[in-house]
Amino acid sequence: MRVSLIIPLRNEEPSFPALAATILAQTIQPFEIIFVDGGSTDNTAQIVERFCESHPQFKLVRQGPTMPGKARNIGAQHAVGDWLAFTDGGIRLDKDWLKELIAAIKTDTLIVYGNYHPCAENFFTTCATIAYCAPLKTNAIRGKFIASSLVRKDIWEKAGGFPDWRAAEDIIFMEKAEEAANHKFAMAPKANVYWSLRPDLISTFKRFHLYSMYNVWAKQQKYWHHGVLRQYILLMAFVLLAIFHTPWWLLLILIFYGLRTVKRMWSHQLALGKKMFFQPLLYLQVFVITLVMDAATFSGWLKAIFNKKSIHQPSTA
Repeated sequence: MRVSLIIPLRNEEPSFPALAATILAQTIQPFEIIFVDGGSTDNTAQIVERFCESHPQFKLVRQGPTMPGKARNIGAQHAVGDWLAFTDGGIRLDKDWLKELIAAIKTDTLIVYGNYHPCAENFFTTCATIAYCAPLKTNAIRGKFIASSLVRKDIWEKAGGFPDWRAAEDIIFMEKAEEAANHKFAMAPKANVYWSLRPDLISTFKRFHLYSMYNVWAKQQKYWHHGVLRQYILLMAFVLLAIFHTPWWLLLILIFYGLRTVKRMWSHQLALGKKMFFQPLLYLQVFVITLVMDAATFSGWLKAIFNKKSIHQPSTA
């Protein structure tokens, strides 16, 4: 079978060498690797171009300012393979990633979802993993992740490709692709990629603010925003009780956040171990990251409501 690996890039100069090395190390090599540069303002395009000159199976498509969904579509249009594997810039692939994706294909399989692991390289990213990443599961994937997937090309065509959006384009595509495939998809828990998280609170806020806006524009609030809103409506009830009855009601807010933090930590004990429960600063950092994410959710939601910017306009964030 011929597999075309499609990778959108934008300003990935620091991370590209590691990604390229993990592609070259694959135990089963893709038939071709297509990078689509979405208007990098650093030296990404030049570095990739020089790399492609010495590796004929690698190809570069320069596209100008382009969002990830459109970049994947452009790569797919250039692909000659019968299957399309998708990953992203900033990702590192396990050496058996493509092998495990292919091994999961059965007679009627049309889509395969691989696994992903956040790179918890320091204290902050460990806390970020707890705060917003899906937990590790035994013999199962963390969740459907477009940057670790394999799709038959005719299913990509039937689904109409990816929406030309900055965020939520992967969710929409996967829903349409599964419908086009009659839900004939498989999971490959051992097909692992490694995903770098935002390194600090400011970049975390910016990323969630951006995703929040585009998810609202894509009318995906029910999957994220509505759940957060319900929690804060409940907390506002406690605030009102504290104002008009007794300040002791504020303790319930602290208990709520404490339980929320412990619940997240408990769900990650398979990957991070029980020793994390004995680190007081970890509780505090997870709590702070959670607050930052919630603030970004609401700020992005409000901006999406009052800002009529087109959902198709590329963002540099």
